[in-house]
Amino acid sequence: MVRTKFQWIVVFIGPALILLMLFLIIPIFASLYLSFTDFNVFAMTDWSRARFVGFRNFVELFKDDLFWKALFNTFYCLIVAMPTTVVLSLLAAVLLNRERTLFKNFFKVSFFLPFVTNTVAIAVVWSWLLNPTYGLLNWFLSLFGIKGPNWLGDPRWAMPSIIMLVVWKAVGYNTILFLAGLQNIPDFLYEAAKLDGATPWQRFWYITLPMLKPTTVFVTTMMIIGYLQLFEEPYMLTQGGPLNSTLSIVLYLYRQGFRFFKLGYASSIAVILFLMIASLTLLRLKLAGRD
Repeated sequence: MVRTKFQWIVVFIGPALILLMLFLIIPIFASLYLSFTDFNVFAMTDWSRARFVGFRNFVELFKDDLFWKALFNTFYCLIVAMPTTVVLSLLAAVLLNRERTLFKNFFKVSFFLPFVTNTVAIAVVWSWLLNPTYGLLNWFLSLFGIKGPNWLGDPRWAMPSIIMLVVWKAVGYNTILFLAGLQNIPDFLYEAAKLDGATPWQRFWYITLPMLKPTTVFVTTMMIIGYLQLFEEPYMLTQGGPLNSTLSIVLYLYRQGFRFFKLGYASSIAVILFLMIASLTLLRLKLAGRD
């Protein structure tokens, strides 16, 4: 009987484990190995040409000004985009959760569409919206006598433009998550608070936010992982420019690995990124557990 159960377990989870090994576990260890070599385009046909160089890639990486620039840009996006996304998503979820809100399903679909829309299509539309000459955003600002900047061509505005895009894209998905969390809060808690004379703000602060803690932990954890892997938006809109003002860690990794074929060096960037994501994720979960 036990053997039969084990066989069925293997049948059901075996394919998933095989795919996990092929596309996740093995690449992780392969990347870790490559980070200690000088693997390049010449070693792609003959792995014996890849020499073991120890920690040389990591030493060079920490001396690389472009790496620190990419690290700064990535954390700049994370620090600005994450709280903005949380606030906007929670606000939209609270509004959608009200009984008097009309066309709820329409707004749910509208909010969620950017998340499932292809990034290439989004980038084409946003590059037109942000065009300094005939873009819709600068045209709108001109109605108020404001001369809009060169959003994607000015180093001061390029990263805020990318952040606007990633926030706009992420709000819908997180709104649905917060909405699900709000609908799981028992109504009797709000009714009891009303009887005790609690104001709407007090009900939100002392009932809604604490009850949304599991959802908030999940949302913020996934945003930490997602924003640290920022790639598609700067790649499609600016290619990391101007003056590397939108260069992210993953985009820099892509340049080193697939443009210059310095795969050993790129693997060292991937290892550092993996350690950062794992550390910040564990820190976030630890802080949530402490609360």
